[in-house]
Amino acid sequence: MRNVLTRFSDRVDNYVRYRPGYPDGLLELLRAECRLSPDETVVDIGCGTGISSRIFLDNGNRVIGVEPNAAMRSAAERELSLYPWFRTVDGTAERTGLDDNVADVVTAMQALHWFDKRAAGAEFRRILRPGGRIIVVWNERQLDTTPFLAEYEMLLRRFGTDYDTVRHDRTTDEEFVELFGGEYERARFDNEQHLDLEGLVGRTASSSYMPNEDMPEFAELRKELELLFANHERNGRIALLYDTNVFYSC
Repeated sequence: MRNVLTRFSDRVDNYVRYRPGYPDGLLELLRAECRLSPDETVVDIGCGTGISSRIFLDNGNRVIGVEPNAAMRSAAERELSLYPWFRTVDGTAERTGLDDNVADVVTAMQALHWFDKRAAGAEFRRILRPGGRIIVVWNERQLDTTPFLAEYEMLLRRFGTDYDTVRHDRTTDEEFVELFGGEYERARFDNEQHLDLEGLVGRTASSSYMPNEDMPEFAELRKELELLFANHERNGRIALLYDTNVFYSC
């Protein structure tokens, strides 16, 4: 597997432009079930380009984004530069570099599959204040609920490298217990993206297991995406459907 610290470095622009956001109901759930309030400090582990951090910043939270990839961390700082209560640190889930008891909430959104769950759980509990909460969220693409999604999944498996090893659904209940340090709750939301052809190409190229635009095999991948899009588009768009999975100890 490519080095986790650098594997997204050449995909930042596509990540910023074409990765999905999160449904509105997520914030409502966190307010109701996790007592999330604007006066709390959120440490967003694996904040990437800042897509997840923005949710909490818009809620009024002070957010510390922990991100080991320099290019993605710089993108987050740029994308969220208008929020004075946002800062980043160069760290990992297992070694954030933060002091003890600095967070009311620790979040990990779309990054869990890169973590050593036991070490990350211990680190989360170290940086949490008494009564702090852990929240894990990711968008999991539906694989076969439409003909387009089924054919897209086949294409990803054909062109992907370590596709199977980085899937979120490989996380076991035992790993979740290690992460949370005990029992946890879960919820699910529907989520979707509607993309034109360039959006579909960019969304595909944003995945670290797929050929990037500077690789020789990308030309063939693009041709296949163009054909797939032409066969399934409606009014110039296709729909990528997701389950937004939420795990929390609150």
